[in-house]
Amino acid sequence: MKHLQVAVGIIRNAQQEIFLTRRPASSHMANMWEFPGGKIEPGESAEQALKRELLEETGIVVLAATAFGNADHTYQDVRVTLHFFLVEQWQGEPWGREGQPQRWVPQRELIADEFPPANHKLVTRLLAEARP
Repeated sequence: MKHLQVAVGIIRNAQQEIFLTRRPASSHMANMWEFPGGKIEPGESAEQALKRELLEETGIVVLAATAFGNADHTYQDVRVTLHFFLVEQWQGEPWGREGQPQRWVPQRELIADEFPPANHKLVTRLLAEARP
C-alpha cells in the first residue's frame, strides 16, 4: 500500500480564522475542505515541504511555523501521515492559486465532517482550543 507523507498548514489569522481550500472534484476525497499543504518530496523536511507547498498553493511566504502534531490514517487505497504546522506569521494574502475555492472560517466554527477523515482529530483539537 502506498504511504504518503504530507505537510499541512493551519493558516490562522489574528481574528482566529483558519484559511481553508476545497479539494478538486477529480481528487481523492473530492470536494472536501482541507488545510493547504502537500506531499513531502525525497530529501525534504516536513517544514521545507510546508513552505514550498503553501507558496505554490496559496501564494504566501511562511515566516514561522510551529509543529502541531501528526496524524496517521489508512484509507482503502493509501496510507497517509499528516505533519501539521500552525502558521500565524506569513507574507502575502493567501488565495487559491491553483483555482481552488477558498474561505476563511472562524476556528470555533470548523465542522469535522467537511474534512477528510484523516483531519477529524485535528479539527476536534482546534475546536477544543478555540477562543470564544
